[in-house]
Amino acid sequence: MGEIKEIDEISMGDDNASFYKGRRVLITGGLGFIGSNLAARLVALGADVLLVDSLTPDYGGNLFNIDAIRHAVRVNVSDVRDANSMQYLVRDQQVIFKLAGQVSHIDSMRDPYTDLEINCRGQLSILEACRHYNPAVKVVFAGTRQIYGKPDVLPVTEEHLVRPIDVNGINKAAGEYYHLVYNNVFGVRSCVLRLSNVYGPRQLLKHNRQGFIGWFIRLAVEDREIQLFGDGSQLRDFVYVDDVVEAFLLAGASDGCNGEVFNVGGSGPVSLGELARLLVEVAGTGRVRFADWPAERRAIDIGDFYADSSKFKRAVGWTGAVTLRDGLDRTVRYYRDHLSEYVEAPLDAPPDTP
Repeated sequence: MGEIKEIDEISMGDDNASFYKGRRVLITGGLGFIGSNLAARLVALGADVLLVDSLTPDYGGNLFNIDAIRHAVRVNVSDVRDANSMQYLVRDQQVIFKLAGQVSHIDSMRDPYTDLEINCRGQLSILEACRHYNPAVKVVFAGTRQIYGKPDVLPVTEEHLVRPIDVNGINKAAGEYYHLVYNNVFGVRSCVLRLSNVYGPRQLLKHNRQGFIGWFIRLAVEDREIQLFGDGSQLRDFVYVDDVVEAFLLAGASDGCNGEVFNVGGSGPVSLGELARLLVEVAGTGRVRFADWPAERRAIDIGDFYADSSKFKRAVGWTGAVTLRDGLDRTVRYYRDHLSEYVEAPLDAPPDTP
């Protein structure tokens, strides 16, 4: 139960915390990284939690993620593309957090049809189920900063053009607009949180196709080399998973968010070189090496990116509470204790720079 205590240290205001006590909540992708952390927080708040996950290999679902709360949640192994299952599962739910999705940009380019099915058709199947069988539900959808593409100005606000550079970004953008349409036309209360680089315990580490920071953390924990392309000066913002959980809880409890999109990012820009060096310092293991840019990677690099989250802060009072150093320390300690639950075999692929 120690894992729940750590997550519960970040507390919402009394009104919002009491909102979830006894409330029926469904989390799609509930056995994955953010979903399982959110589930633990909701259990601590006294919610009635149902987790839906397909447990598709390589997508991040892991039963160990809910080991500390297994007795306190219900789990349904189902795919969001299965419309019949969704029609049954959404009934009587009061809040739905939609975290199921195909998030690998690389995989979306290799297999665009699967990405389309999961990130568009799957999202529509849930929204249609809500429209017909539970129109009073509140839905919070996990979006991504990837939809912006290469930024024109920094920091990036929600007013920036949506200009994705890969199939995943296109389909995630479509998923967002479905939610806004169902809010505005059908009255299914929905909002979107566009997440920056989220990191923390329970993240997938098996491969490097779902975000670079988890991969970097694995390399550091295993005392391996972190390779950065160029001089490591590319800027990103990073947000710890507990802060993201808080953002979802606040959005789910606030009707003032309905029909809106919000950036949820870190407190400020950090270069990839600074991140890697800090990670090695915190872990006490690992090393950093700089390498020339491969031509194919340079062609799709978006340059610097960091988000402006002030709109969401104004709407619900959210602010990130965990510093990068503290977040990395918590994450490294978690994987030092549980690495065997996340890594099945020795590394067989080179590290990938964002």
